[in-house]
Amino acid sequence: MRALLCRSLGSLDNLEVGELEAPKLGTGQVRIAAKASGINFPDILMVEGKYQVKPEMPFVPGLELAGEVLECAPGVDHVRPGDRVLAFARFGGAHADEVVLPAGIVTPIPDDMDFVTAAAFPVAYGTAHFALAYRGNLKAGETLLVLGAAGGVGLAAIEVGKYLGARVIAAASSAEKLAVAKQHGADELINYTDGNLRDEVRELTGGKGVDVVFDPVGGDAFTQSVRCIGWEGRILVIGFASGDIPHVAANMILVKNFSVTGVVFGEHSHRYPDESRQRWTGLLADYGSGHFKPKVMKTYGLEDARSAISDLAERRALGKIVLTR
Repeated sequence: MRALLCRSLGSLDNLEVGELEAPKLGTGQVRIAAKASGINFPDILMVEGKYQVKPEMPFVPGLELAGEVLECAPGVDHVRPGDRVLAFARFGGAHADEVVLPAGIVTPIPDDMDFVTAAAFPVAYGTAHFALAYRGNLKAGETLLVLGAAGGVGLAAIEVGKYLGARVIAAASSAEKLAVAKQHGADELINYTDGNLRDEVRELTGGKGVDVVFDPVGGDAFTQSVRCIGWEGRILVIGFASGDIPHVAANMILVKNFSVTGVVFGEHSHRYPDESRQRWTGLLADYGSGHFKPKVMKTYGLEDARSAISDLAERRALGKIVLTR
C-alpha cells in the first residue's frame, strides 16, 4: 500500500510517499480503506521528534481518518465490512491507504457526511468537547475565550462552546481569521496583534474576566489569559502552536482561585476508547442537526502531503487541511 513515510526524525523534509506492507489484522481490530485523513499539529511534532509519543522508524504519521471498513476481527460487532466510518489513530498511521486500529475508536458516520468532512472531525471536535465539557466543566451562561480561534480545533471549540450555551470570545492574529471565527458563531472578536488581550477581555466582560480559556497556542497569549481569567476560572492547556511553552506563577493561581488544566485527548481516547466513541457518536448526531460545521480549507492528494503539512507548520491554515486518496 501507499503511505506517507518518515524514516528519520528532525525535519518535514524527511517525509516521502512510498510503499509499505499493509498491517496485519489483530485481535479486536478493524481494517479500514482510508479515503481521507486530517492533518494536525502533532503530525509535525512527531516528525520533528518533539512529541510525547516517540514512534519507531520508519513510521506513518496521521492521527485521524475516514474511510470504509474492509475487515473486522472476530467479536467486533458495532461496525462491519462496508460501513463508512471515522477513526482516531493515537500512535499515527492514518496517512496511508489502509489502516488497522482498535475497534473501540472506530465510529460510523452519518450518510450525509462525506469522507473529507469526516476526516476533519475526530481530533478537533473530540478535543473541543472533551476539553470544554469534561475537563473545563463549561456551563451555560459562562464566558469562554478561545485562543487560536481560526484553526481547526479553535473553530470546533467555538461551535462546541456555543452548543454548551456559553458566550464565546474568539481571539486570533488577523482580521481574516476573525471573520472565519465569526462565521462559526463567535460572539466577540479580539485581534491580539492589534492590542492587549488582557485589556480587551476585561473590557468585554466588564472587568470580571472570562470563566474558561481554551488555549492551543501557549506563549504570550497564555500569559495574558492568566491576567484576564475570572474568579475560579479554568484555563485549558491544549497545546503550544506558538512554539513557546509558557509558565504560570503559582501566586496568581492562588489569588484568583483558578485552575490550569491539561487536556490530552489522544491519551484519554487510548485509555478509554469506548467513552471517546460515545462522545463522537453524540457529536455526529448533532452534526446531522446542523450544530457543527467543520471547515476544510484545502485538500491535497497523498503525494502532496509534505506541502500540506508545511501549510499547517507555517500557520497558513484556516480550519483543517485534509489528505485525500
